[in-house]
Amino acid sequence: MKFLKRQLKYVLSGMAALLLLVACQGVPQAQTPAGQPQAQQAQAETSPVAYVDRELATPAELPPLPYDYGALEAAIDAETMRLHHDRHHAAYVNNLNEALQDYPDLQGRSVESLLRDLDNLPDDIQTTVRNNGGGHLNHTIFWQIMSPDGGGEPTGEIAQAIEQTFGDFSSFQEQFNEAGGDQFGSGWVWLVRNGQGSLEITSTANQDSPIMDGQYPIMGNDVWEHAYYLRYQNQRAQYLENWWNVVNWPEVERRFQAAS
Repeated sequence: MKFLKRQLKYVLSGMAALLLLVACQGVPQAQTPAGQPQAQQAQAETSPVAYVDRELATPAELPPLPYDYGALEAAIDAETMRLHHDRHHAAYVNNLNEALQDYPDLQGRSVESLLRDLDNLPDDIQTTVRNNGGGHLNHTIFWQIMSPDGGGEPTGEIAQAIEQTFGDFSSFQEQFNEAGGDQFGSGWVWLVRNGQGSLEITSTANQDSPIMDGQYPIMGNDVWEHAYYLRYQNQRAQYLENWWNVVNWPEVERRFQAAS
């Protein structure tokens, strides 16, 4: 009899736990003091390099930031990061998935393959895939190549390649900032490995990706106004200069080696 009572107790406690779990499904995620969902923060802490060595799958998913919203204050304020990631990047993901809904044969292809094959996609979604697929890819790279522990100068193979191509790191920074400042309107400034295997500084308009031109993006800075305007207003040059304080050089080195 005591055994049966214990078993009944375990069953009832298990049912209670299950009912509690179901009831909590609609409760919003608890927020950390800095405003980032705890689940997102935990995933970021355990998976800081989630998108380095594989192409982005579709249906697309918004990747978590690998740090807190306010972690990059040396260059970018927390509110900009929150809006940039949670609103702008999320919109690219949603718009891309919506565009692919009517084309089952395209679902499951990587974002990169869609952008490389853009001219062969159905006419009615080419612009949407270009803008939103590019936006998703560009921003996924962007979050990863920044770090609260970033800054300084590169080391390793990427440092040697920069020196060989641009003379020294200071000259590279100057040329990179100049290209970012000269980009008219919205766009990006990039360090890429071009089709000949050489490093090159280039820029793209809107959310165009370098891979559309057969280039591999090693690092890039977002010069859309939404990336910097809350803190810097129209002072893009100041944003470009401060951005070097958060560049994640180990990640850039990893991308350089992947491009090799």
